[in-house]
Amino acid sequence: MNAETALFAGELQRLLDKLVALIEPLDDTQINWQPPLRNANSRYALAAHILGNLEAWVLGIVAGQAIDRDRPGEFAARGPDGAWLVERARTLGRQFDVALAALAPESLDEQRDPPKVLWGEGEPRPRSVREALMVTIEHAAMHIGQIELTEDMAAAT
Repeated sequence: MNAETALFAGELQRLLDKLVALIEPLDDTQINWQPPLRNANSRYALAAHILGNLEAWVLGIVAGQAIDRDRPGEFAARGPDGAWLVERARTLGRQFDVALAALAPESLDEQRDPPKVLWGEGEPRPRSVREALMVTIEHAAMHIGQIELTEDMAAAT
């Protein structure tokens, strides 16, 4: 793995570790609590979306693996606690390391044409591998911030 790819891998792992730290200690009530705001999501749903998006973009778009994604299902997700999400985050971290280690340095400039099922909202457009990794990291960080804000709102109620 070259230095740039290692930087991406390290940042992805840091985000996964942060997500695990936020959701692992939560019980059923805490992880599924939804703020009383329009279109607000529970911490469980946000974590499921973060992991679904990371898998779609890193393994599906960047690494070209066959990934099936249910984006609406990510936002409807609920669970008895965060155990499944924690295990999925740890598994994805290992998979990301393998996938990114297999990328040749010159592949960071290659364009990927994402399928609609992996893209999310809007119309898919080609992205370089580098850009896809950067966008994915930014997206995960933004939603981790939402989980932190949800935690603050829950504590204030």
